[in-house]
Amino acid sequence: MGDEVRDEDWYARESAGLEYTATAFIDVDMSESRFDGATFTECTFRRVRFNDSTSAACAFINCTFTQCSFFGAAFDACKLIGATFERCTFTNLTVDGGDWSFTNLAGADLRGVAFQAVRMRECDLSGVRAEGATLCDVDLTGAALHGTNLRDADLRGSDLSAVDPSTVDLRGATIGWQQAVQLVGALGLVVVPDQ
Repeated sequence: MGDEVRDEDWYARESAGLEYTATAFIDVDMSESRFDGATFTECTFRRVRFNDSTSAACAFINCTFTQCSFFGAAFDACKLIGATFERCTFTNLTVDGGDWSFTNLAGADLRGVAFQAVRMRECDLSGVRAEGATLCDVDLTGAALHGTNLRDADLRGSDLSAVDPSTVDLRGATIGWQQAVQLVGALGLVVVPDQ
């Protein structure tokens, strides 16, 4: 494959098994496209529109996304290990399963997005705005969460061991009992049974 794809119209394209390495995608419209089993390794996406697209069992390994739009996009069982997102929009994004470990989403606006059963180990989520987001059954082990806003988020079933309640806004968030005990412990309190 070539090393640059520019100004192309991939609208509503259905593709299976695509493979690109070190390719730059610039100003490409991938809206309403469906990708099955595609692999993108160390690729760059700049001003690419993924609006209402569906990616299933795809891999975006060590890719960089700059000023891309993910309005209504869906990722199903995809790997975005080591991906970096810069100045992207994520309105109504849904992610079901997959591995987003070591992904850099620092400062992203993730309000209202939905991540379900996703591995996000050691992700950089510092400064993220995720008010009202769904982050259920998400593995956040080792994630950077300093200054993250999780107000009114649904966090049930997620690993919150990396959360420091003194630096993360958790007001109104929904959590389970075990998570509550974990967060209280993170504040230095000792939880004992009632007598």
